[in-house]
Amino acid sequence: MSGFAFKQFKVEHDLCAMKVSTDGILLGAWAKLANGQSALDIGTGTGLLALMCKQRTPSVAMTAVEIDGSAYHQAKQNIEQSPWPDIALYHQSIQEFATETPFDVVISNPPYFNNSLKGDDAARNAARHTDGLSFAQLISAFKRLTHDAALFNLILPSSEAQVFIAEATAQGLYLQNHCLVQTKKTKPATRSLMCFGYQEVAYQQQNLIIHNGEGGYSKDYIALCKDFYLKM
Repeated sequence: MSGFAFKQFKVEHDLCAMKVSTDGILLGAWAKLANGQSALDIGTGTGLLALMCKQRTPSVAMTAVEIDGSAYHQAKQNIEQSPWPDIALYHQSIQEFATETPFDVVISNPPYFNNSLKGDDAARNAARHTDGLSFAQLISAFKRLTHDAALFNLILPSSEAQVFIAEATAQGLYLQNHCLVQTKKTKPATRSLMCFGYQEVAYQQQNLIIHNGEGGYSKDYIALCKDFYLKM
């Protein structure tokens, strides 16, 4: 399977259970980086989010963690062949990962299936299901690895987002930014882009429609992602 070419880098994804997707591109382009000096990508997969963050803020000290062996080697290849080979990549679970200096920003496109049927592909199951990384464990990792001004960006299907928001609130985090994503104006929102923090601030909600009525990309989607797509 051929890779996905962006304007400034290319992502191979043939070894990864989770391929390059609109979800990942949306999150990488939308994430609130807030001039952070250090950022962490939890479950980097192909390395897409780490690479997008580096393109947006080249000065950020970027770290990526991936538990799956094949995905780790794919991310390593993609990072080495990118303009930002200084991204630090670790092959381990986020539950075991430790840092001496807390991160300013965390980004993640996490597994989200709870108690649902699994297929025959173990790697894909691990990437998609919460068995190995529950929402509570993900939030706990964010709190353990960051300071009290840090931000946590992630994307989830809208139904699972409500579960995550409840768990994050219970663990003392506040939803600061929330973008409801619709594929078309006539369709309900299917994805939630979210940014959490330790501080309660003025809550901001917006809607993003990916496709316009003519079948092309909407103006808002183009404005968000034009720096990344090769043909946009």
